[in-house]
Amino acid sequence: MKFSEAWLREWINPEISSDALQEQLTMAGLEVDSVEPVAGDFSGVLAAKVSSVKTHPSAKTLSICEVDDGTSKHEVVCGAPNAVRGMVTAYAPPGATLPNGNVIDVVTIRDVKSQGMLCGAEELGLSDQSSGILELDKDLKAGSDLRDALGLEDLSFDIDLTPNRADCLSLRGLAREVSVINNLNITEVSINAVSPTIEDIFPIEVRAKSGCPRYAGRVIRGVKLGKINSPDWLVEKLRRSGLRSIDPVVDVTNFVMLELGQPMHAFDLNQLEERITVRYAEEGETLSLLNSKEITLCSEDLLISDRSGPIGLAGVMGGQSTGVSSASTDIFLESAYFAPLSIAATARRYGLHTDASHRFERGVDYELQLDAMERATELLTEIVGGNAGPIVQEIMLDELPKSSIIQVREERINKLIGIKIDPVEVTTALERLGFKVLQQTEMATGVSWEVESPSFRFDASCEADIIEEVCRVYGYNRVPSKLPKGNLILRDVPLNTSRPEEIKQIIAGLGYKEVVTYSFVDPDLQGILDSGSEAIALVNPMSSAQSVMRTNLLPGLINVLKFNLSRQQESVRIFELGMCFSVQDSATQSLMLGGLTSGLPFPESWNSENRNLDFFDIKGDVEALCKLNGAAVKFYPVERSFLHPGQAAKVVLMENDVGYFGRLHPEIERDLSLDMPVYVFQLRSDYLLNISPRRYRELSKFPSVRRDLALVVRSDIAAGDIESLLVRTLGDKLIEVTWFDLYQGKGIDSNEKSLGLGLTFQEASATLTDEQVSLYITEVLDVLKKEFGGRLR
Repeated sequence: MKFSEAWLREWINPEISSDALQEQLTMAGLEVDSVEPVAGDFSGVLAAKVSSVKTHPSAKTLSICEVDDGTSKHEVVCGAPNAVRGMVTAYAPPGATLPNGNVIDVVTIRDVKSQGMLCGAEELGLSDQSSGILELDKDLKAGSDLRDALGLEDLSFDIDLTPNRADCLSLRGLAREVSVINNLNITEVSINAVSPTIEDIFPIEVRAKSGCPRYAGRVIRGVKLGKINSPDWLVEKLRRSGLRSIDPVVDVTNFVMLELGQPMHAFDLNQLEERITVRYAEEGETLSLLNSKEITLCSEDLLISDRSGPIGLAGVMGGQSTGVSSASTDIFLESAYFAPLSIAATARRYGLHTDASHRFERGVDYELQLDAMERATELLTEIVGGNAGPIVQEIMLDELPKSSIIQVREERINKLIGIKIDPVEVTTALERLGFKVLQQTEMATGVSWEVESPSFRFDASCEADIIEEVCRVYGYNRVPSKLPKGNLILRDVPLNTSRPEEIKQIIAGLGYKEVVTYSFVDPDLQGILDSGSEAIALVNPMSSAQSVMRTNLLPGLINVLKFNLSRQQESVRIFELGMCFSVQDSATQSLMLGGLTSGLPFPESWNSENRNLDFFDIKGDVEALCKLNGAAVKFYPVERSFLHPGQAAKVVLMENDVGYFGRLHPEIERDLSLDMPVYVFQLRSDYLLNISPRRYRELSKFPSVRRDLALVVRSDIAAGDIESLLVRTLGDKLIEVTWFDLYQGKGIDSNEKSLGLGLTFQEASATLTDEQVSLYITEVLDVLKKEFGGRLR
């Protein structure tokens, strides 16, 4: 919300400096983002009247203007196309200083002396651009200092409001806050009911009663838009609030929106057919907006329409076909209350963030519409003339928000804020904020108030909301800082599960860095990375690129990878522990661990191999994570559309499918513009955190014996299955299985492979003999031949 300090001080003028006012607003929860002057730093510039204009004898594009500064006349060479006799403009005489630091002097332009300069808005820092010299009110006295004449010793405040403070999106709301802080009364703007001078009405019909509980309209005939411009005071107030002047009708509706907080819209009455209808759109209807953008509507969009079809997106933007232009002579003014959720969804759906939608989606005062209509009518008829008809409206009282009746206790106020506040201060603060104190009761534990929230603060609905308001007004800086006190209770530590922090410690020790990404992802990227799962679509997404709930963690991790690669990071190892969401019989969520690695396994060094990460690097990382469970982990080939065939595996822990890992499919790497292999994994954290039953035994003091075997088996037999068989067969005697070789090629059948494995044996109570070890090897070979057809190479 941007506003002029001078305009605010028309409503309420506390005897404090601009810096103190800025501090007050910020401490009241209305954070001031920036403060800047409303004009450039210039001096010596005067208001002057152009007495005559003639063409420069040596240049057709230049004019020689005679200007009167109230004491004498001067000739000035000017190139502005809008310089005409009789206008009042900004004159910088010799010696004046402009915002860019230039000091004006007498100069000769094409053999003609120019005694100063006629200035445009851009040259004085009043605008970012200008097409000619400044056109001022003709009633301005020639020779008056321009800074004083236009009140340019003013500041423009830009405040950042939280979404619940829609009541402060107006000068009236801001003035109310300042009045409470300084205990002063507001100078309310006078709103007079405009008596109809014609009987003309244009019918209205509200079909979408929940989306538009109140709609009011009024016909104004005979306005003179093509001949009259907005007055300087109106244009300047809009400019200092960040809005540019369009035409008197738009300027007045914008002014009322800034002044009172009610967005309004005006239609060209002669372009309307039969009646105004407020309804929801039919699927596939189209609408051309005022910004020339054509949109295809859906059934959830709230529309303003007439017999010809849609003519406006309710609460967001009007349609092109019925927009007011300089040729318009009759208008229809609209003032309505639209349901916040409906407007918010529509504005985000089409990427339209307007001043109107910004206010409607946060909540407009639902009793303000008729006051705004009277105020706008009065201003319009004063500026452009015209005859106003009676106001017509439809109102659905049952659909309008209701004021909340809230019980507030002194005991609770003092407990939450931490200090004792005088009940008189509480009552005064509430009344000045617009809350109605229905009843005040003395109780044994202190005073109790029964409070009714005002129509402009229907966000206040419970005792905590009221206590927050009291604390705001009392002043956060008056509440002393105290260290919190509490009884620390030792929590139970379960023996059969680990904490998620332990997973993070393990994976961080493997060189991964933790990231936190959005749970809302791009549906296209989600479809590529998990095509078999149905994603939950958001009803009100922040953007189309964040419109579904993630079914896995890969979309966020890949976005982080691309962000880092674009910033010259050659090696990326990241992980995330977060929720994933799926739809089965109902929506479910699971805590998943996802990881991604790409680039070099180790920092570049003279004594390490310069290679990229491979499949077995990430396999080792997954094995390290599964050790947290304590059970033996198995890996099996798996086919996933987004993983590389032959470089993908599923993880099995205690006979449960825990997750998968592998390299991204090369086609996906290419589509995502990834120039190097990318390896990913995702595991179910609940299985990792479950602790398998442990068995403990003494360490043997006797030596171990190792025997190496070269075993030939079919290609489809997994090494993990062989290892499981050996463990079951030999039991505690076999303390370690080491795989050290894999061979396929010459001398081996094409459907077979040779595995090199080392078996380490040890007894707890005696030294093993060669005969015993030989018996174990024979037992191993027999069971391998029986189960898998294995043989020694």
